[in-house]
Amino acid sequence: MKGIHFHAAFVLLALAFTLASAFDPSPLQDFCVAINDTKTGVFVNGKFCKDPKLVTAEDFFFPGLNKPGNTANQLGSKVTPVNVLQILGLNTLGISLARIDFAPYGLNPPHTHPRGTEILVVLEGTLYVGFVTSDNRLFTKVLYPGDVFVFPIGLIHFQFNVGNTNAVALAGLSSQNPGVITIANAVFGSNPAINPDVLVKAFQLDLNIVKQLQSKLWMDNN
Repeated sequence: MKGIHFHAAFVLLALAFTLASAFDPSPLQDFCVAINDTKTGVFVNGKFCKDPKLVTAEDFFFPGLNKPGNTANQLGSKVTPVNVLQILGLNTLGISLARIDFAPYGLNPPHTHPRGTEILVVLEGTLYVGFVTSDNRLFTKVLYPGDVFVFPIGLIHFQFNVGNTNAVALAGLSSQNPGVITIANAVFGSNPAINPDVLVKAFQLDLNIVKQLQSKLWMDNN
């Protein structure tokens, strides 16, 4: 009987590891630096790999994250990503980073990361943050410098500077390329546009309001 229980536990554990590897599976080598020239690379995960003999320290380096992002836009925020597009050495490593700058009362609008969990630490200012679960529960917190908050993978979340001074935060993400879907941009600014009748029904809005929203220029703060 104990053997049966052990076997069942082993199967469940193996299944858990199989499910866990659905996102950015662990690398099978020390590193796999991305390369754009596919003729001299070997495909592993996400991007082709550079010949290890040609890898340099520059492949693992990104300068200038100490520089504030330009928040002079309608949202009053700027996200500076550091993912596999900026550091090719992140390929297959399952991690990335972003700096988020906020003007007074600036907003990083509701969005999701389809491929990564986010952990955020506030460096300066005061942020009101939150996420919404799949059963529509809202979890919010006001964060101060040194505070940390986690946004589970795929859930809609936001950060809002509630202070009258600038705010800065750093976010770590559990994917080399977590992706970002900003809700308003996706719904009202898709290309081609979603049939207005769909949005009228979904949001219980007047047709003219939907068309007005679709005609707006929905900006991206990334």
